[in-house]
Amino acid sequence: MGTLFWILVACISVSLLSLVGLGAFLFRESLLERILLSLVSLSAGALLAGAFFHMLPEALEQAEGDEKIFLFLVLGFVFFFFLEQFIHWHHCHKMPSQHKSPVTYLVLVADTIHNFFDGLAIGVAFLVNFPLGITTWLISAAHEIPQELGDFGVLVHGGWSKTKALLFNLFSSLTAVAGGLTAYFFTGNFNVPLLLVFSAGGFIYIACSDLIPEIKNKCSLKENIWHFLFFLGGLFSVYGLTFLE
Repeated sequence: MGTLFWILVACISVSLLSLVGLGAFLFRESLLERILLSLVSLSAGALLAGAFFHMLPEALEQAEGDEKIFLFLVLGFVFFFFLEQFIHWHHCHKMPSQHKSPVTYLVLVADTIHNFFDGLAIGVAFLVNFPLGITTWLISAAHEIPQELGDFGVLVHGGWSKTKALLFNLFSSLTAVAGGLTAYFFTGNFNVPLLLVFSAGGFIYIACSDLIPEIKNKCSLKENIWHFLFFLGGLFSVYGLTFLE
């Protein structure tokens, strides 16, 4: 099957993960919070492994010594920092009762931007080669689950009905498809390895700035050890995917 087909399948499936927000009200809040922090730990490891073990090595190989690779890595990191600082994009992994001042529409706008770049990263990765596309899709999916659970909680706590929150969260997530299509139809005019390493910089920022601080030194020693093991699980499971390449 063609590259466009796999880009669409990957982006649509990642978008549909927004529906996991419905599960936030199927379990006790305390139980869900413990699961959520484990998923955050897993995501942090997966994002770092995806950036350092897959995206960066592939970009370096494709770029054939282009010195701008590391410049674009830093630019990707800085761009996502800019989004968080000035558009107030944040990855929210707390339960509804912990939100004192939710900003529902701002969360949707920020999430729309983030999902578009997720789709762009997936599309660019599939254009490089199929195994890298699958890897990028998996780490994007691992990252989406805790984020979408948190975003859904923000919307409901902000006064939205469950149905409205679920639908708008889904519409926001579908921008990943737009990102994938942009990568497929327009990256012929761009340097694909530079876009790939730019996305890697974003993945590194998300892991180090948004995810790791939420699990660092916030629980008992036993829970911290458990979260660290999940972090290692995400790291080494994605590293294991290098053998597919």
